[in-house]
Amino acid sequence: MDAKLVVRKALENGLVVPAFNIPHPPMLKPIVQAVVDEDSVAMIQVARLEWEKFESVSLEHIAGEYGKYAVEGHTLLHLDHVPVIDEDHLEVDYLPLIQRAIAAGYQSVMVDGSRLDLAGNIAATRAVADIAHAAGIPVEAELGAVMGHETSQQSIPYEEIFARKLGFTEVDDAVRFAKESGCDWLSVAVGSVHGAIADNLLDKKKPAAKLDVERIAQLREALDMPLVLHGGSGIEHDYITRGIAAGIAKINVGTELRQPYERAMREKNDVEYAREAVYTRCRELIRNFLHTAGDAGTLG
Repeated sequence: MDAKLVVRKALENGLVVPAFNIPHPPMLKPIVQAVVDEDSVAMIQVARLEWEKFESVSLEHIAGEYGKYAVEGHTLLHLDHVPVIDEDHLEVDYLPLIQRAIAAGYQSVMVDGSRLDLAGNIAATRAVADIAHAAGIPVEAELGAVMGHETSQQSIPYEEIFARKLGFTEVDDAVRFAKESGCDWLSVAVGSVHGAIADNLLDKKKPAAKLDVERIAQLREALDMPLVLHGGSGIEHDYITRGIAAGIAKINVGTELRQPYERAMREKNDVEYAREAVYTRCRELIRNFLHTAGDAGTLG
């Protein structure tokens, strides 16, 4: 499958491609099985913080695990969140990571320059796009400040952030960004929340998030580009449905599957028991929350 084509098909058909994060390698097998058993299409993805802060080892390790279980017509391999400035506010040597992902067989990559100013984000994304497009794969970028990861952002109540649209993606900025950066998909800040990575917050339920559906529709109209929603876990169900209809064509899901795995491992320290928990929850998400069961016929 061609990742760029799959996500474009999702946009044109009012569908969405789930992208499931792999912070723990044993999660990969049951997630793929759930996707296949629901006749869905999904991305298997890993972010830099998942080998820096969790147990994914490296992007090459996840690519190797993916190669054992991938099913053509159902799964794609995506490199999530390679930050230019990371969640600890440190500079990242990001271009070599993109090059390693291409060499390892990733079918799409994501660079996150959202902690830079607009010009810096454009320049960083352009550098990645040049490399990725030369290899024939699409690039996802991020514009705006998706809440989460940094515990300092917990100091402002969610309702206040949403009401004031703090950090939300601005349409005028997005138009310039899309034109100059060379990105193929744009992750937008419209109310969702990244999963917390601080030790004291890892197993906490995420706040019930909302989406600014009107802003999504405005971005969709202005850009004619697939939009991506990060922090898909914890969003009120009605907003997910409306967000997809408005232009969200890819949605990242991490916490909803990471937490069942980690809870199961604490209960029994049994990988197969934990895998079963992930499998069951993933099928529920596909069927009842994302409504992507049976989409393989359209997107595959």
